[in-house]
Parts: sequence; structure tokens; C-alpha cells
Amino acid sequence: TIKKMAESEEEVDVLVQRVVKDINNAFKKNPNIDEIGLIPCPEARYNRSPIVLVENKLGVESWCVKFLLPYVHNKLLLFRQRKQWLDRDDQEYFYDVQPSQNISVAALIDITCTLLLLNPDFTTAWNVRKELVQCGALNPEKDLYLGKLALTKFPKSPETWIHRRWVLQRVLQECCPQGAGCKEQGEADRPAQAERLQRVLQEEMKVCSEAAGRYPSNYNAWSHRIWVLQHLAKGNIKILHDELSCVKYWVSMHVSDHSGFHYRQFLLKSLVGDPSIVLDKDTLSLAVSSPDEHCASLSKGEGVSVETQRTAVPDLFDEEMQLCTDLIESYPGHETLWCHRRHIFFLWHHWNKEHYRGCGQASVLKSSDGTLNNTLSETTGGKTAQDMDVDVVLDAGKQGYTQETKRLKRGPLQDCHGLPSEHRFIAKVLNDCRSTEQSRFATAYKKWLDTVIGQL
Repeated sequence: TIKKMAESEEEVDVLVQRVVKDINNAFKKNPNIDEIGLIPCPEARYNRSPIVLVENKLGVESWCVKFLLPYVHNKLLLFRQRKQWLDRDDQEYFYDVQPSQNISVAALIDITCTLLLLNPDFTTAWNVRKELVQCGALNPEKDLYLGKLALTKFPKSPETWIHRRWVLQRVLQECCPQGAGCKEQGEADRPAQAERLQRVLQEEMKVCSEAAGRYPSNYNAWSHRIWVLQHLAKGNIKILHDELSCVKYWVSMHVSDHSGFHYRQFLLKSLVGDPSIVLDKDTLSLAVSSPDEHCASLSKGEGVSVETQRTAVPDLFDEEMQLCTDLIESYPGHETLWCHRRHIFFLWHHWNKEHYRGCGQASVLKSSDGTLNNTLSETTGGKTAQDMDVDVVLDAGKQGYTQETKRLKRGPLQDCHGLPSEHRFIAKVLNDCRSTEQSRFATAYKKWLDTVIGQL
């Protein structure tokens, strides 16, 4: 039994060293481990290793944690105090030493790995690994892999997400070196570095999705996902648009997760907030940068007419409002859905107002009764008479199909929401719903429309 095995401190050390070695051997045996977990086991019933490896899953029997965690914790602090693993005044320690004498660095990597798998919020261990990465003793991708495994057991671990951002910044610096000399030197490696960055970006999206699914309203995971898009994607239109499509199914299956809907709000703001971004499906492929241009400046669709954007963005808002409508009707009584609808309508209202100002088309006007009169007014089939007159004015120098004739052929934009359509939606919900909560949320939304939007 474990009591007999751990009669002395020396025996405990031997036992724990064996467990640490078993964990290290498990990663060598199967480098594709994708999940870790604890196996409930109050005591050691069999004379076998507490490390269980089944397919790509790594399990640790719980009885050994009370011995393993204090051991690796104390070992790490001992390394830290004695500076056995790193002497900042003598960087040759890592480069000129014989491999056989490099045991302390390898042991430190194993100890921090074991410690962080059991307790990923131990900041000192992550800081030690930062210094190992800086000195070239640890591959950044391996550190990201360790964090990924830790998040399968602790998906909300703030220290793990913070460390990942530090490592990603390191990878970004390696892929996109600054300075003229670095630029010339890395010219030949640019395709490989761009591919590496793309691979890291895709892996981060996957890690974030898995962590969000493991813990409800995982704000840390969604915030990290936003950070990744801001720093690694750098406004790439296709990535933002793909993310919007990808997350649509996820939020439909998690209608109470506000963090997921907040992420969609960020995507919409990013897509419509830049006047150079074009969302028309026919021109979307032209707005995507090549891998070689990723580090310099990801294309945002410059040079495409504002008219194209003005016909594409309303479609995007219309799709989002339709998603809200479907989810609210299918899953009554979820406040998150009503909050999301409120945010989207507010964003649409301001975008509409700003982009039609000064174009001879006042898209949001107040009528005499205090309601908002949209250019896409439903009383005129989505267009006012003045708008139609503007559309039919053709440039004499243009032949054949022009943007204006295309708009006439296509007809008015459908389902661009204004206050009248929102009030009809609320009336329908109140008339059909049997949920007290749904009725309360619909009434609160109507009050918000009248007091906030109606007064703008």
C-alpha cells in the first residue's frame, strides 16, 4: 500500500520521481495526447503506475496528487533559489555544455510540465518556462501544447491564457522580425513563417472553441480569441467573416452564453467599423491577403466602391437580426438573446446613420410623430421615392450593367430593420408567448427602443 511505500521522505521522493518520469515517458510514447484528467482513486490498490494512458487521453490517479504536487512545487522553488538552471551572466551554459551535463534543464522542463498539469495557475512555473523559451531551451509551440492540455482540465485558468498570449507574441516576433536587416534575412523564410503563423492561428481558434465548450460563459477563452484576431489576424476580412459563420452554430447551441454573443458583436463591429472593409460575397475572395503579405499588412479591400459596401453591410445586419429572431422564437425566456438583439440593433442604427449622412440619403430621420423613418422604410417597399430617383441617374460614360442598374434589378434590400418592424416583432412575441420571462424581456426591449433609439 501507499502507506508502506511512503514510510520515509526518501521513499516518497523515489515514488514521486518515478511518477514524474512516467508522465514524461507517456508524452514520449504518444506525442498526440489531447486531454488530461484525474482518475478518482483514494488510495493505491495495485502495485502499478498511477499514470494511465488510453489512446490520446492521459489520466492521473488522484491518490498520488497529494504527494506529487508538493514535491514538484518544492523542487521548482529549489531550482529557482539556487539558479541551477539559468545564470544570466553566463549564457554559454545553454549552448556550450555537453548534452550529458544538461540534465538540470531537462529536469526543470519535466518538473514544470508536471506542476502545471496539476495546477496551471501557479505563476512562478509559467515564468520559469518563459525564461526557458527566451534562452532557446524550450520550443514555443511545445509550451503552447502544454497550455492546451492544461486547459482541457482547467478551461478557465487565467494564468494559462495570459501565458499563451506571451508565447504567441514571441511566435509573432519570430515570424515577423522587425528591422531592415531582419527583413532581408527572412525574405527566403517568409512563406514558411507565414504557414507557421497560419497554423498557430488555426490551433488557437480550436483551443478557444474547446475551452468555451468545457466551461459555460468562459470569458477568459472568448477574450483570448478576440486578442488572437486583433494581433495575429490583423483585420483579415476572410478570417473575420469565417469566424462569424463558424460561431453561428456554437451560439445557437449555447443560447444563454453571453460571452459567445459578445464575441459575435466584436466580429460585427470589426467587419463594419472599418470603411475600407467590404463584405460583398462576390468580392470577399479579392480582399484576402496572400500568406506572404500577412506580416506586412493584411488586405482590407481598399479600392472597392463605397456603394458596394453600403449594399453588403445591411445584408450582414439582416442575417444577424434574423438569427436573433429565430433563436428568440425557438428558445423563449433567455435574456442573453434579447441583450444581443438590443446591441445589434443599436450598432445597425448608428452604422446606418453615419454611412448615409452626407450622401443625399438621410437613412435615419425622425418623423413628426417621433418615430424613426428609415430609407429602407417598409411603407415604401424598403425605398423612398427620392432614393429611387438617385438610383436611376446613370453615368453617360458607363455602358451596360452599372452598379446603379444592378441595384434596380436586384430590388430593395430586404428586411433591413427599423423601429416599425421591431415593434411588430415585439407585438408578435407578446401575442404568441406563454413564458412570463419572455414577456418581461420583450416589454423591456420595447421600452428600450422607445426611450433610447426613439430619442436619438
